[in-house]
Amino acid sequence: MEKVPFMDLEAQFKSLERQLRAAIEETLQSRAFIKGPAVERFNKNFLKLHGGRFGTGCSNGTSAITVALRALGVGAGDEVLVPNHTFFGTLEPVVEVGAKPVLIEIDPEYHQIDLQDAARRLTPKTKAIIPVHLYGLPEPMDEIMAFARTHSLKVIEDCAQAHLAKWKGQPVGTFGDIATFSFYPGKNLGAYGDAGFILTQDEKLFDFVNRYIDHGRRDKYLHEFFGGNFRMDGMQGAILDAKLAKMTEWTKRRRELAKAYDERLKDFSKLKPRAEAEAVYHLYVVEVANRDQVMAHFKAAGIGCGVHYPVTMNCQPAMAQFGYMAGQFAVSEKFCSRILSLPFFPEMTLEQMNFTVTEFLKVAKS
Repeated sequence: MEKVPFMDLEAQFKSLERQLRAAIEETLQSRAFIKGPAVERFNKNFLKLHGGRFGTGCSNGTSAITVALRALGVGAGDEVLVPNHTFFGTLEPVVEVGAKPVLIEIDPEYHQIDLQDAARRLTPKTKAIIPVHLYGLPEPMDEIMAFARTHSLKVIEDCAQAHLAKWKGQPVGTFGDIATFSFYPGKNLGAYGDAGFILTQDEKLFDFVNRYIDHGRRDKYLHEFFGGNFRMDGMQGAILDAKLAKMTEWTKRRRELAKAYDERLKDFSKLKPRAEAEAVYHLYVVEVANRDQVMAHFKAAGIGCGVHYPVTMNCQPAMAQFGYMAGQFAVSEKFCSRILSLPFFPEMTLEQMNFTVTEFLKVAKS
């Protein structure tokens, strides 16, 4: 058994066991297994806590991006700007709707979208841009929105790891045309299966989204257009709503733990939020020159860790069809060869952190 797990979903469950069991029992008794009252309740409560005008739960974070692209009319022949450092699920929906993902380099200081590089990659076919609030660190959305307006681009905010994060006091996901969230079990707010969320400030877009995720229908047997089956199930809605009560507390604790790590790892480069950001620290990521050695040492010491994400998008075999290959993105490729995600979860104790840091400093090289 690990002395320090990478994350501790068991501890999280124990802290909410009574409420979670009640949520599951409610679903079993109501038999509202697809959408239903629990999902509607969660939709309202998530919007109230996070911010935003309109939103609905859906099947997962990847399908949320697919629906967002459909809602904005992105399709065959279009190009979509996407950061080179992200999870592959940001790109898949672009290809799913028939468009081409155009990769953007990241900046060397904050490792987020490099808008100068984005400008160089614009073509008459560029239809949208997807900023990703990776690791729970908000992108500079005022700058991105200004760029998008200048070039008449649609904006989809990928907030999969950024529940409750803010940029200059405004919730992420409320800047662009539409935003998506993931509730994968390991996320800051995680389901007990797959689930996602689509948020927008535009009522017409929301109306389309609501119909698209449910077979393009408004009535049970009347389908106005071809959509898909991207609905949230009732069990996940009930579980997520039960967990939502702890989100503010969990987010506060993540910020405290990130600050404690910062103080203990002053000599190491680590991902940092911009001054105007209210980060929610989905992960705590450092850079090391000898990652394999550190990971091996952690394994021997009983400390969990991870790499998010070791392979840049241009190096993914699936992207070769678009002409991408290794060596095209120097900043992100170097960065991804050095990053390491340390153990990080709201239930983490300072004793666990101190043990992690002690073992890390024995072998890590900056």
